[in-house]
Amino acid sequence: MHTSAPATALPEQRTAGSGPWAAALTVDVLLVLLFAGLGRKTHALDAAGILSTAWPFLAGLLLGWLVWRVHRNPFAVWPRGVALWVTTVAVGMGLRLTVGEGTAPSFVLVTLAVLGAFLLGPRALVLALRAARSRRPG
Repeated sequence: MHTSAPATALPEQRTAGSGPWAAALTVDVLLVLLFAGLGRKTHALDAAGILSTAWPFLAGLLLGWLVWRVHRNPFAVWPRGVALWVTTVAVGMGLRLTVGEGTAPSFVLVTLAVLGAFLLGPRALVLALRAARSRRPG
């Protein structure tokens, strides 16, 4: 039987039901879709176009969640969050290259920056909020 870490454990060592990791995965997927939507805004902003842009990065995101076992610590910035970000971009670009889509250096740099902010920013925010809450007098 698996039990959660004791309440005295650091927040990143505690585990709970499916809630925290499911919420984190949902936010990640929505942010990758937002990334694709922002990129498509200058072209055609339709669902098919957004999914066409997003699918390689969604595949990379899901692979990263599995390989790096992000569910164990879904809000960690280091090392899991960074590994997830790099995997999402690398797999996404690799799949785009494989199917003949654009991988211009400027697109790679923008993708690294935007997905870095989207995948790491919320994790850093969660950790900062948890730290602030734990410092509050009780």
